[in-house]
Amino acid sequence: MNARALLCSPNLHSLYTSNRPPEKPSSSRSFRNLKPAPNSLRVWVYQRNRSGVFRVLVRSSDKRESSNSYYVDGERVSQNDVVSDSSTSSIVLPWWEEFPKRWVIVLLCFSAFLLCNMDRVNMSIAILPMSAEYGWNPATVGLIQSSFFWGYLLTQIAGGIWADTVGGKRVLGFGVIWWSIATILTPVAAKLGLPYLLVVRAFMGVGEGVAMPAMNNILSKWVPVQERSRSLALVYSGMYLGSVTGLAFSPFLIHHFGWPSVFYSFGSLGTVWLILWLTKAESSPLEDPTLLPEERKLIADNCASKEPVKSIPWRLILSKPPVWALIGCHFCHNWGTFILLTWMPTYYHQVLKFNLMESGLLSVFPWMTMAISANAGGWIADTLVSRGFSVTNVRKIMQTIGFLGPAFFLTQLKHIDSPTMAVLCMACSQGTDAFSQSGLYSNHQDIAPRYSGVLLGLSNTAGVLAGVLGTAATGHILQHGSWDDVFTISVGLYLVGTVVWNLFSTGEKIID
Repeated sequence: MNARALLCSPNLHSLYTSNRPPEKPSSSRSFRNLKPAPNSLRVWVYQRNRSGVFRVLVRSSDKRESSNSYYVDGERVSQNDVVSDSSTSSIVLPWWEEFPKRWVIVLLCFSAFLLCNMDRVNMSIAILPMSAEYGWNPATVGLIQSSFFWGYLLTQIAGGIWADTVGGKRVLGFGVIWWSIATILTPVAAKLGLPYLLVVRAFMGVGEGVAMPAMNNILSKWVPVQERSRSLALVYSGMYLGSVTGLAFSPFLIHHFGWPSVFYSFGSLGTVWLILWLTKAESSPLEDPTLLPEERKLIADNCASKEPVKSIPWRLILSKPPVWALIGCHFCHNWGTFILLTWMPTYYHQVLKFNLMESGLLSVFPWMTMAISANAGGWIADTLVSRGFSVTNVRKIMQTIGFLGPAFFLTQLKHIDSPTMAVLCMACSQGTDAFSQSGLYSNHQDIAPRYSGVLLGLSNTAGVLAGVLGTAATGHILQHGSWDDVFTISVGLYLVGTVVWNLFSTGEKIID
């Protein structure tokens, strides 16, 4: 039997030929109307696996070929072999197949950051029953809380270099599975002794340390400039919602199953995420065979980061004042942010006299406010840019709100006696802080898109130093002073950051 086949794809594209592809056939198009002409018929195929759908029509052809023939890929096919199928309908992909791939990447990064802060913030709740069980004083608690940042500090620049050279997919995947394992091992390490716990918490920091540089590298390649603020705001809101989830569920798990259950349950979620990440994500559009041509063109035309990085121009990067402004302001911003992240439940418990359950649940509100305001700030920033405002002015406006808002509300805490008003003040402080996602956190891709991973690693190293010093210093301050002293230092750094940012920052590309 001599089998002949005619392949007809409803999704046609000139990917494998320089000729213009034919129009998409209608649902009732018949192939009997094709005029016989040698080499007049071509088959266009999408490279995309899931949209390369064919209707294969096969007819036995033992009979003698007639002169009325068609040619497919240089081989003659008789008209009898071309089957008319009036029932053929155009294939409509389901909505999840048509969903923009760049936003799939953004949502996967969002979920990674959700897990990141779930695994990080659970210690701020679990530390209360742990310190009671093991007899830790405030200085020891501060040491344990800061040990996370030891490892976090080590992998910022290394993670940025790794992501910019080998791709963000591998780096972020490594980070999630690494910190998930460390989270699961935390109860075991605590029972073995304080040194083991400090090492495991530092190991957890190693995994989370590569997450932000890797994410920044990926989004610089996937997200167009006009969508930058809102995509970053969405990803970073994953951190805030991770804090919400961790703070909300940790008290419940501790109350019913004991404090180790928090680490076991949260850490195990990393495996689920990793499976999705490995099957759905790529480091850049160039590596994704499933990307639709329309989206590929949109990204190529509007993303500044295209060529892979082979070497890092350290001297050039470190010679630019806006880079140092970014580094210094990241330090000022993270001092206050990390103190609130790690010590807020303790503040509610010691100062506002909430119990463990109340401390965890009420700590949710500031982070929920951050998630909402970060996304609102992202849409505002992108709207301003699309309407003609310079990127520099937009970044300065958003970051000024991110500095002066928290500074104002923290100064009001010393004048407030009502627990309800104190929680509201904290929520407002964190809510305005989240505008930084459209300020300094978006600025890395503005000024050095090809080296955004490295640049974020540099600036976040300064931010982590603020976390290490601020978290440990808070324990010592509370042993000898008061919460007012803690907040005064944070306010001072916010004000310094405001001045430096407005004097030296820019939204223009300064490193090609």
